[in-house]
Amino acid sequence: MTAPEPTILATSGGHRRGRRTMVQFDSLVHHAVELSGAHGRRPRIVYVGTAVGDSEVTAARMSEAARVAGFDLTPLQLFPMPNLQDMEGEVLAADVVWVMGGSVANLLAVWRVHGLDRIMRRAWESGVVLSGVSAGSICWFQGGTTDSYGPELRPVSDALGLLPYGNGVHYDSDEGRRPLMHRLVADGTFPVAHCTDDGVGLVYRGTRLAGAVTETPGKGAYVVRAEGGRAVEERLEPRLLPAAPD
Repeated sequence: MTAPEPTILATSGGHRRGRRTMVQFDSLVHHAVELSGAHGRRPRIVYVGTAVGDSEVTAARMSEAARVAGFDLTPLQLFPMPNLQDMEGEVLAADVVWVMGGSVANLLAVWRVHGLDRIMRRAWESGVVLSGVSAGSICWFQGGTTDSYGPELRPVSDALGLLPYGNGVHYDSDEGRRPLMHRLVADGTFPVAHCTDDGVGLVYRGTRLAGAVTETPGKGAYVVRAEGGRAVEERLEPRLLPAAPD
């Protein structure tokens, strides 16, 4: 079973500290699985940690989180070489691809070297749910705001472009992201931007924004448009997801 149409869940969340593990999947990851339509068996997750340099520690923690959640997780690693003989086959067989945060600029460069950018597009078109947090959100859009280049936030505008918008992550927890995104929309770098507070995800059917969801009460999503040479922001109220099982 795959999603009935191309589906992306772009988030600023999905993880929390577990009771018995360092990391536990929060409601946004469970929602990505729900969007895939997987049922009657263990959902298949491909985890991509390129943005954190394929950290083995992070991959191990994600594998533990998957075990606790009842998911089958396959790490897709590109350092020092691809760990999967058939990357495309593994990705296309997944229910959900979950991309970890980190450096979106490095992620994009390495994916393109190995053709993973093209594989992700084919997976999206075939109904595999593409999802992730932070860099794992920005990568699906035209681009967004990033600290990939250093402590001072800068734009990245050459992301995969599956979604024709800018993307602002950590909108409420990193004070520089909102004003930079406003400038990028006002100057036309992005015609429209879709942004998320921590704990919030945006659901896309095809390229259409179909709704916002949150694992944290009180958080918001935002659409930023240009009007009269300035940025105008509209808040969207996300639907609160059920609490993830412990």
